[in-house]
Amino acid sequence: MGYVLSAVARVLEQPTAWGAAPEMALLAGPLWAAVLLGLLLGWAWRPRWAAGLVAAPAPAAAAQPPFATLGFWKAQLPARLRAPLGSAAAVRHGEEEEEDEVSVRGSSEAGSEELAVGKRDLANLWRLVEGRDGGPAWIKMMDRSLPTMTYQAWRRDAQTGPPQYQSSSIFEDATPEEVRDFFGDDEFRVSNKWDDMLVYHKTLEECQTTGTMKVHWVRKFPFFCSDREYIIARRIWKLGGAYYCVTKGIPCSSIPRRNKPRRVDLYYSSWCIRAVESRRGNGGSTACEVLLFHHEDMGIPYEIAKLGIRQGMWGCVKRIEPGLRAYQQARAAGEPVSRSALMAQINTKVGDSFVRSLESDSDGSETVEAEEKPARNRVARFLVLGGAVALACTLDQGLLTKALIFGVARKFVGQRKAL
Repeated sequence: MGYVLSAVARVLEQPTAWGAAPEMALLAGPLWAAVLLGLLLGWAWRPRWAAGLVAAPAPAAAAQPPFATLGFWKAQLPARLRAPLGSAAAVRHGEEEEEDEVSVRGSSEAGSEELAVGKRDLANLWRLVEGRDGGPAWIKMMDRSLPTMTYQAWRRDAQTGPPQYQSSSIFEDATPEEVRDFFGDDEFRVSNKWDDMLVYHKTLEECQTTGTMKVHWVRKFPFFCSDREYIIARRIWKLGGAYYCVTKGIPCSSIPRRNKPRRVDLYYSSWCIRAVESRRGNGGSTACEVLLFHHEDMGIPYEIAKLGIRQGMWGCVKRIEPGLRAYQQARAAGEPVSRSALMAQINTKVGDSFVRSLESDSDGSETVEAEEKPARNRVARFLVLGGAVALACTLDQGLLTKALIFGVARKFVGQRKAL
């Protein structure tokens, strides 16, 4: 900051334009260096449209929007110039938000399975729960607790695709049915704000026979990322006394893609909800465990995404417990059950023969309680600092925003060194 002010002062002191030119060159030198660094980092993790410039063209039906479209170049303009151009689009978006909810369309069980999820997805989730999926070892990354909740989390890096996460949340004095309805109740997520990232939801289709739902979500991301849009399908099976809920992203041609929010295609977030023994040692299964398996491609470099998730994970998770207690109180008070919670109560029962057919697979993956390698820590610190430089160079919101970005990056790097 002091360097910039002193350089500007020297430029203003020059009596002629020729005398000011060398000072301006010195002032622009660090800025150009930052721009070049941002270009290098941006090319290293180039988006899909940039990768298409050097890769073989995709078929016309699945091609991305052309590189030199009006929308692309408009997105490159500063915000103060882009706002007047985008006002018409904003009006159209507002009209879409104000429209009445579409009628929910029922479908047959066969059509629902073809559209959304089937027994193959259930088998995959069962193998994950039993540790027989044959994937890489899990690395323990978190162990926290509250008076009526315990939480553990693991992570592993797949050979291809984004990092995968597994977590175990145990809630005291809760039944699997209460927790099942709680996680399936989109209306309560928004009204109670225990999941404050969910800003919009709409049920597109549902099946009264299987309980399968096709849902449209929009989730809010931090200020330096655009919001993300999800088209997900979910279905719940009952296997013994446990509930297996599969939720995954699916294609949807009826909702066109937009620049903002950005569509997330690769999304998987599935749970196993079951009764477990209480930590209080009373010998009763009065607690409920939620085993979650989650991964998604948010369009963010994986190393930066891992660091952000690690820093913000507990802050999000600890809001679940008070949200569940508020949900229990609302149900005890006789408040009406929402439509999405009613759909979560429609489950497909699976017999023991299905489990016996899966037990032939004996491949397992172990849970390793180890920390990440120091080399990866150094890479993560470099990525955060380099990404902050690139982000600061692309924003036009003044020095205060840039200072905030670098402050957040330094905080993450400092916390990473302490681990």
